[in-house]
Amino acid sequence: MPTNHTWKFFRAGGFDQVKLETGADLANLDQLDQKLWVALACPASGLEFDTKTLTLIDTDKDGRVRAPEIIAAAKWATSLLKNPDDLTQGSASLPLAAINDATPEGKQILASARQTLANLGKPDATSISLEDTADTAKIFAATHFNGDGIIPADAASDDATKAVIADIIACCGIETDRSGKPGISQAKADQFFADATAYSDWWKKAEGDANILPLGEATAAAAAAVRAVKAKVDDFFSRCRLAAFDPRALAALNRQETEYLALAAKDLSITAAEVAGFPLAQIAAGKSLPLTTGVNPAWAAALATLQTAAVKPLLGDKAAITESDWTALCAKLGAFECWSAGKVGASVEKLGLKRVREILAGKSKETITALIAKDKALEPEANAIAAVEKLIRFNRDLYTLCVNFVNFKNFYSREIPAVFQAGRLYLDQRSCDLCLTVEDAGKHATMAGLAGAYLAYVDCVRKATGEKLSIVAIFSQGDDDNLMVGRNGIFYDRKGRDFDATISKIVANPISIRQAFFSPYKKLVRMIEEMASKRAAAADADVNAKMQATAQSTVTADQKKPEPPKKLDIGVVAAIGVALGAISTVLATIFAKVVDLSLTQKMMVPLLLIIAISGPSMIIAWFKLRKRNLGPILDANGWAVNAKAKMNIPFGNSLTQIATLPPGSQHDLLDPYAKKRGPILSFLLPNLIVLTLFFIFLVVMIYMFNEPDLLKKWFHVTLP
Repeated sequence: MPTNHTWKFFRAGGFDQVKLETGADLANLDQLDQKLWVALACPASGLEFDTKTLTLIDTDKDGRVRAPEIIAAAKWATSLLKNPDDLTQGSASLPLAAINDATPEGKQILASARQTLANLGKPDATSISLEDTADTAKIFAATHFNGDGIIPADAASDDATKAVIADIIACCGIETDRSGKPGISQAKADQFFADATAYSDWWKKAEGDANILPLGEATAAAAAAVRAVKAKVDDFFSRCRLAAFDPRALAALNRQETEYLALAAKDLSITAAEVAGFPLAQIAAGKSLPLTTGVNPAWAAALATLQTAAVKPLLGDKAAITESDWTALCAKLGAFECWSAGKVGASVEKLGLKRVREILAGKSKETITALIAKDKALEPEANAIAAVEKLIRFNRDLYTLCVNFVNFKNFYSREIPAVFQAGRLYLDQRSCDLCLTVEDAGKHATMAGLAGAYLAYVDCVRKATGEKLSIVAIFSQGDDDNLMVGRNGIFYDRKGRDFDATISKIVANPISIRQAFFSPYKKLVRMIEEMASKRAAAADADVNAKMQATAQSTVTADQKKPEPPKKLDIGVVAAIGVALGAISTVLATIFAKVVDLSLTQKMMVPLLLIIAISGPSMIIAWFKLRKRNLGPILDANGWAVNAKAKMNIPFGNSLTQIATLPPGSQHDLLDPYAKKRGPILSFLLPNLIVLTLFFIFLVVMIYMFNEPDLLKKWFHVTLP
């Protein structure tokens, strides 16, 4: 990709990385070939980085920050600063003089920043910080108009309009103003006045028709009283008609005596559900419905209301009604019921018709619309507060993100932890600085295992607060002798909080050359220990078997004759003699070869033997360690690493520290509990054994290469 910008590069991790030293470097990121970027994407959460800043950069809100979004953020931030180099300082506050007001957007942001400071009572401030923009309610607490299109009641200058705004809030719901006060928007106002007009017009239809309101305003109460008992009254008259049809049904229609017996055993109340389910009154053929006496106690109140609210004003003062009376009563209220079913503007009904028409007769609608328009006129300036906060965040955070995304300067410089480093783990006399948070250890290990590093997945918990997290720690110094599932340690996150840490899973890989050097000897020791343990167990079993056999033979000694002792097999003795002779011949030949070696060759024997034993393991480990790659570990965490970010041996050593005594410490070497040994056992004997083994191994190697025929003859010796 052709570029007009001159780039500088540095080498770390085995590959070239671009230097980001100036604002011009950030402004021209679009001209940097993305093949030279260390990462192309990272998650927008789970990093040791301000999540809100990542959210602002993540313009498509997909939870990932990609290279084009980094480029867009850098372009925007550098265009709004007079000196783009300010971004490299990472300052938490933004000087007002640094904002580039030569552009319309910059001018608007500067004006908004000044207005914000003025609203906070700091009109003479020369810089603005995130704390100044964090609380929008505090910013707009002293002003009624803030550009959000929502006005509180106190935005009006007269009490009548304030009362109407309060009524709108009561009927249509609250919308919160930027100042934190309850208010209304234009949409709420339009909804209210539309409902008020519809409600008033709906009432006009009834006011001109006596059939709809036979009792005037009391018609609604009468209709409600009828609706409350309609189902039960219809049931009563239906039962009476059935009794007239067949007297044999009368007993069943009035409920059985056994049902009353079941109720009598309970504590009854007038509103008991069992009683409410009974008929309104005793059933009889052609009977009228009593409204006052002899009625079901659960329905007495409802029937009394029916009498006073509907029957008396529409049918006259009656203590009982016939089925025809009931039909006439329902017919008189039928028009009202049809009109009620078409009710509109119900949201304002709670205010009452009088108040609704009072509001419609006034000029509150025009006044409120004008107030909202006045507030909306300040929208560009008020909305710029968000842009002010965004610029402050980018001024503080953008450069840090770039040196953890475009390059990995923070990670390889070891001066500041990288954004993906979650903290430090202390375990097995080591501290691990490369620790990353993980969500699913099993899923993470599938990809991270390709990194070639020794990974320990650790569950961390703070019992005092119940906080939990899982991390993966990379061990790159020491050995793995004491690293195993279940080992405990302490993890400190980037905030300094401590967690109890327990290893839950291990992905084993070489840790160091030192580990590889001692690995063959440790394997030999473990093999010898296992063999000794097996031989001891076998010997113990054999002894137990012999003791059992001896005890058994003692018990049965008088029951059978003792067997004559077995004679020694001459063939076995001859075979043993031939074998010992062959071994003696070989040892004599080896000794003769060693004697023939020069003094220099004899001195080289231990070194060559060490190389022969440890060399292959060290070479294999060296090849693996130099290929350790951070990429798969980060990719498993949702990154898109674009380079082989190697962790070679020297760099790996810097990521894991081994316990060492502080400089100038006084060290008392006398251990009062150390095992007491003489000088021969403690020093001479172990070293003599090791040197002898080394010497024999080397001599055997020389003999095999120099006298193959003789060796072949030795191996083909057969017993007579």
